[in-house]
Amino acid sequence: QVQLVESGGGLVQAGGSLRLSCAASGRTFSGYGMGWFRQAPGKEREFVATIRWNFGWTDYADSVKGRFTSSRDNAKNTVYLQMNSRRTEDTAVYYCAANRRGATRAEYAYWGQGTQVTVSS
Repeated sequence: QVQLVESGGGLVQAGGSLRLSCAASGRTFSGYGMGWFRQAPGKEREFVATIRWNFGWTDYADSVKGRFTSSRDNAKNTVYLQMNSRRTEDTAVYYCAANRRGATRAEYAYWGQGTQVTVSS
């Protein structure tokens, strides 16, 4: 059974940095896309970033491009989301997700429980 556990959320000031981690277990993730999504209060969940497990290919939403970086550590079965130059509008619950069809912006079948990130001005 696939399990995804996020960590690293918290409170950060605008302009600061934070790194989220997603520990994945339950199967081999070769070929999977590992995505990051977020949901702000009163808004729908939105795509943030994705990385292809094998080759490290990445894709980012326009709103975070140049500020966020997704990476993975194969040995630790963990993916990361490095968030720099944080803005107050980045405040949301961040979710890690896995898609056996690859690094896409939708159709993720497996989800973590989410971690709260709050950016203060």
